[in-house]
Amino acid sequence: MAPITQFSLLSHPYEELVPVTGGQGELRAAARFPGSALIWTMSEGDHTKSQAWVAARPGGLALITILPRASDVNADPDLIQAVQQCRPLGLLPHHTGPVPRDLAQVLRRPPLDLAGDIADYLVWRGLLVDRDTIHLVRRIIELSAEVRSISALSRRLYLSRRALGRHLLNRGLPVPSHWLQLARLLRLVARLQNSDANIISIAYEFGYPDGFSVSNQMHRLIGYRPTQAREYLGWEWIFEAWLRREAEGGGLALDVTRAIRDGGEPPRRPPTFSPVTRARRPKRRRPLV
Repeated sequence: MAPITQFSLLSHPYEELVPVTGGQGELRAAARFPGSALIWTMSEGDHTKSQAWVAARPGGLALITILPRASDVNADPDLIQAVQQCRPLGLLPHHTGPVPRDLAQVLRRPPLDLAGDIADYLVWRGLLVDRDTIHLVRRIIELSAEVRSISALSRRLYLSRRALGRHLLNRGLPVPSHWLQLARLLRLVARLQNSDANIISIAYEFGYPDGFSVSNQMHRLIGYRPTQAREYLGWEWIFEAWLRREAEGGGLALDVTRAIRDGGEPPRRPPTFSPVTRARRPKRRRPLV
């Protein structure tokens, strides 16, 4: 068993923890492997000095935090809030000798609030700052459990298709149909990772005609197939793969595209927006919805 360190990495096939010996460059390299997570054992170092470093980790690298002893938590009432600002996927009580397979179970656990988790992720990545856009994206993700078309989505949001598309376009974000498709796939992936059922039955369960349709749409949106999404655990790497795919296809603002391409954090925008410049598309302009 490897010695317990403050920071370690857990990656597929989830059989061992690898101590982190470098800086953000090592984390960026780890984030390129789908389904990877940073494990933060807070009792093994000065967690007050580590918070900013953890919060600055690259997108797609999930965080699982193991809290210090209860006496230390009680002595610092601001500790939990500070940890939450780092956006952990999982928050575990203090224990010694974390087991990789147990941490993998945390990684595969379905989100309790997918819409809220995605909104928090986007804010953490610097993509959303105004309340209206956060609320709109949350509603799209929430309604993805019930609706399958942009027409139905627009009716539920009491917005025209054009107004809905224009709102996201002016903020340099992907078109509504891509949000809807991604949200449906994330729900399906959570089922894949927590079930032994085959892709055909799960596809039917989530309103797809067959497994081929799911596989083709997933590959188009994120560049991976359902078998890979089942094998590599978690959802944040899938969301980050989608952002990269959108950036490559011109679906994000140019400044965000550059940041995601270079592995950095997208720049935060001011609360009041004006139309933004998007990356040049190699093909004809994509419709607003």
